[in-house]
Amino acid sequence: MRSNYFTENINGINVFYEFYHDSNTNITTKPTLVMIHGFLSSSFSFRRLIPLLTKEYTILAIDLPPFGKSEKSKKFVYSYENLAKVVIALLKKLEIRRTVLIGHSMGGQIALNVSNQKPELVEKVVLLCSSGYLKRLPPSIIYSSKMPYFYLYLKYKLAKQGPLHNLLNVVYDHSLIDDEMIEGYTKPFYDDQIFHALTRMIRDREGDLATDILKKIETPSLLIWGEEDKVVPVAIGRRLNKDLPNSDLITYKKTGHLLPEEKPEHVRDNILNFVQTSY
Repeated sequence: MRSNYFTENINGINVFYEFYHDSNTNITTKPTLVMIHGFLSSSFSFRRLIPLLTKEYTILAIDLPPFGKSEKSKKFVYSYENLAKVVIALLKKLEIRRTVLIGHSMGGQIALNVSNQKPELVEKVVLLCSSGYLKRLPPSIIYSSKMPYFYLYLKYKLAKQGPLHNLLNVVYDHSLIDDEMIEGYTKPFYDDQIFHALTRMIRDREGDLATDILKKIETPSLLIWGEEDKVVPVAIGRRLNKDLPNSDLITYKKTGHLLPEEKPEHVRDNILNFVQTSY
């Protein structure tokens, strides 16, 4: 087993990804597990889950622009549709034709977008506390984002909250929060360019997939939720479960939003059972 860290220019933007492939695993006979993180996060959020899956499957974990170690461009279009196209283009470049998409929070919406755009690429989808039903931001906020130095306002807001406050909000068991976790979720924001990119994202984000589109996604989907999720309440999971025609929902008590960090062994078992079950 070896782990590789790469950066590729995909659709005009540099995308960082982690690729884990065991030489004994045939990439053509088993789907690649593609991990897509949430808003203000990165592939770091899967650090406890990835080692539990690499013995049986090839893993691709992507830092969606402008997050993590990917480029923070002021010109890139940060719509969910376009981010899904980046994932699709990276899969094509890596010659990966069979996937199971694992999306956490916002990453769940990107996974659903990929499945909607290229269903032939996606055998199954795992949604971990996925965002859902969010509308586009109000015109007043979009207009304000066009004002000079709006990025400084964003920086101030995030700095005021602080990394510890944010983690306390997404993790149910606060004893899990340590220096490594705080540093891992804070480090990408040392680069001021991310605030310029987030300003652009405010204008580009088109909102989550509508109900009529969700009902047309036939890809088998497993939804896993923390019942104490304060960011995306479990009610969203139940609604997605109703709208996605081939979906199942699993929930965990005393678990918050950061499911891959809080319940990695349970999530591993859920994923393996789901991937290895025929539909």
